[in-house]
Amino acid sequence: MRIRLLALAPIAAVMLASCAKEEELYVDKSWVTLPAVGGNPAAAYFTIHGGPADDALISVTTDTAIRTEMHESMSHGGMMTMQPLSNVPVPAKSTVEFKPGGKHVMFFELRSTAKPGGALRMVLTFQRGDRLIVDAPIYAAGQGPKDQDKP
Repeated sequence: MRIRLLALAPIAAVMLASCAKEEELYVDKSWVTLPAVGGNPAAAYFTIHGGPADDALISVTTDTAIRTEMHESMSHGGMMTMQPLSNVPVPAKSTVEFKPGGKHVMFFELRSTAKPGGALRMVLTFQRGDRLIVDAPIYAAGQGPKDQDKP
């Protein structure tokens, strides 16, 4: 009996090791809000879940807009300002939120194909080489997911 149990020990070790797979980099809770005034930029929000190593988001692109920029809204002396971001650090095994009143992506010169109820495909590129494709639901100006915090 003892010999049989010892023979199963290596198999059990392999099975347990496979359960401890490192979490991969991924994005969820993505959404886009259209501008209230045509010609103004749209905004995108999402949550990045860091993988096993530190990384940084270096760009967000889409075929649905001519230009994209990452920004962060901040309050300075009671006034809101917006700072451009060249990259956004994503610490290992942490989350980074892009949300109203904070970090966000702006889409300039949005194509007319972007409509409420549709989806906007974004490609998020990271410093370590990962590229994540995200299809974000599109909402009308002033709208968003029911569970989303508003600024």
